[in-house]
Amino acid sequence: MKVVPLNGRGGSGRGSTQTKSVIAALDVGSTKVCCLIAEYLPSRSEKQQPEIKIKGMGHRAAQGIRNGVVVDIDAAEQSIRAAVDRAERTAGLTVDGVYVNVSGGRPGCTGFTAEVKLNEGQVTNAHIESALRFARARLDDPDRTILHVAPASYRLDANRGIRGPLGMYGEKLGVDVSAISVDPGPLRNLANCIDHCHLNVHGFVIAPYASGRAVLVEDERELGVTCIDMGGGTTSVSVFIEGNLVFADVVPIGGMHVTNDIARGLSTPVAHAERLKTLYGSALPSLCDDREMVPVPLVGERGRDTVTEVPKSMLTGIIQPRLEETFELIRDRMRASGFARQAGRRAVLTGGASQLTGIRELAASTLDLQVRLGYPQKVPGIPEKAKGPAFAVAGGLLDYAASPDLETVSIAETDGSRRAAGGYFSRVGRWIKDSF
Repeated sequence: MKVVPLNGRGGSGRGSTQTKSVIAALDVGSTKVCCLIAEYLPSRSEKQQPEIKIKGMGHRAAQGIRNGVVVDIDAAEQSIRAAVDRAERTAGLTVDGVYVNVSGGRPGCTGFTAEVKLNEGQVTNAHIESALRFARARLDDPDRTILHVAPASYRLDANRGIRGPLGMYGEKLGVDVSAISVDPGPLRNLANCIDHCHLNVHGFVIAPYASGRAVLVEDERELGVTCIDMGGGTTSVSVFIEGNLVFADVVPIGGMHVTNDIARGLSTPVAHAERLKTLYGSALPSLCDDREMVPVPLVGERGRDTVTEVPKSMLTGIIQPRLEETFELIRDRMRASGFARQAGRRAVLTGGASQLTGIRELAASTLDLQVRLGYPQKVPGIPEKAKGPAFAVAGGLLDYAASPDLETVSIAETDGSRRAAGGYFSRVGRWIKDSF
């Protein structure tokens, strides 16, 4: 990425054996827009992780974005500009490009299977490219744009679960591929909005994949785990098996829907409803809820009748059904995908809405899974306020920018048109060379 110091002077680079690069992550959510700018040293080996140090951070309340989709380009542009400008001023740098999350556009995951015959018995790069080409041709849909293609596993004859088939012997090579796609219209609108801010999009990353990279540990990703990111306007889910992303989906229900339910149910302004949810809200009832009274400012009232009191059980009775509906939708989509059993018994909750009291226990009972709360991995220089679950996507975007998975090929294009085979397979070819 091109980096321009705000003072107009470049670094001296005296005595440095490795060049520090600068990466920027832009989390465009329904309730907030967050930008992180970091320096990182590329890893010297495959086993070594790159060193990342956050230099600047900026975040603003999101305007013009609803359920992960841009609904007002001018308002969304102003929010993005404000967040990026704040991050640049904090870091003392300007950036020309960002990695961006995608949570709108009806994300969907489709699986493919393809087989090729091995004429000479040994697997070559040409055989792998051919198998991926056949799998890719099965989702040549002009109405969808592919964000990620992840070869989950390979097969040689009857042997399954092979990760690196290059150089191995057999008669038939099969590949199982998971492709994540979105509607091209919302993706183009998001890219257009970022372009108006004079920023390049270095890569689109589906939101549940980014949050999974931020909060999951390596053993969880290998054994099988479900990551649930509860945002303001959407709740996204991703499944990792044997270290690979195999499923991702987004439910258009988030924390703001709970807030709006409280505002309507108690006839209080939205700002006060958010405060009530934060201070007194709970996903599960307790024994003393009927006796504990909660002050509720009434919308449009003045004078002595401005504030009334309601039992806390009434607040819980509004919050719990909406959260149960959210987890039930996730459970149903997991079962429909066929990955519910393969994902194991582990789930990780993250995102701003996951901080509600009792939500972990409610998720565990509804999903019938072992649930823990996920926090972004510690990164040097990260501000205290960015260490919570609400910043999981931004942290995952930085991690992806510094060390993208070789197994997951990001191939999103913003024009929504059919790609030329050469462009796509040149990317696949590079992935094969780097992987094997």
